[in-house]
Amino acid sequence: MTLESVREHINRDNLDIELYELKESTATVPLAAKALGVEPGMIAKSMAIRLKEEDIIILAKGDVRLDNKKFKSIFREKARFISGEDIFGATGHPVGGVCPFGLSRKLKVYLDESLKIYEYVYPAAGSPNACMKISLEYLKEVTEGEWVDVCI
Repeated sequence: MTLESVREHINRDNLDIELYELKESTATVPLAAKALGVEPGMIAKSMAIRLKEEDIIILAKGDVRLDNKKFKSIFREKARFISGEDIFGATGHPVGGVCPFGLSRKLKVYLDESLKIYEYVYPAAGSPNACMKISLEYLKEVTEGEWVDVCI
């Protein structure tokens, strides 16, 4: 059903984004890269993080990890990932399908600098076997994302 919420968001806002629903799982970076035939870095992994005052989503290159020191210097608190049990309630998407589209509520979106080496990336699309291909420029525009440097 959350793929449908992503589709509805794209149609409602008249976004020029093509969705891919695959037979293979795209729930993890290695699975998505294999299913799409791309390098793992091109998978824009979504990290759902719970701050003291709000939940946020950070999209980063698929083969990087969050750097706690960098994160704390920007957000002034320790990063706490939203638990698997709470992810659906926080985003409206299941684990493996979290993306900045079709969310159950508005969340601030951040784009990690690591993504900038690519012209386009493949974020999830609301389900563990769906994704989209989107240019970085368009991703920033339609998510109103803010660039941050929080990964290594």
